[in-house]
Amino acid sequence: MKNERQNAILELVSSKEIQTQEALCDELLKKGFSVTQATVSRDIKELALIKAESSSGSTHYVVPQLEREAMGEDGSYVLTIISESVKDVDYALNTVVVKCNSGMAQAVCTKLDSTRLHNVVGTLAGDDTIFIIMRTEKDAERLVKELRIIIDKKV
Repeated sequence: MKNERQNAILELVSSKEIQTQEALCDELLKKGFSVTQATVSRDIKELALIKAESSSGSTHYVVPQLEREAMGEDGSYVLTIISESVKDVDYALNTVVVKCNSGMAQAVCTKLDSTRLHNVVGTLAGDDTIFIIMRTEKDAERLVKELRIIIDKKV
């Protein structure tokens, strides 16, 4: 039941702009799932959903882009190398700084580049640090959230 409900949530947030947990509860009810807001809150956390800004300026739940990439071929390896090699991530304005274990920055950067992340202008990797230039500060904030989810989960 839980897996079916969480799959339904993934389908809903991928096809509609779900802005609140209450709206997600309503949509799940339409699909035959009787849930509480607390259950939906736990599901959102377990699925690592984040809020993203739409073109209209409103926010809605989305599956993090790196998580979506992991659903494809070789994706789990991408998440594993990030979770095992990245020590910290932060941003200043539109620049994301990724601190890695010594000697791992270029490998992580190569894997990040292969995911074709949205709104990345360019990347630069040294021995233990990666700089990722994003189009906007909001894009940088979103990427940091996604990377933190992955490194906190330790895939």
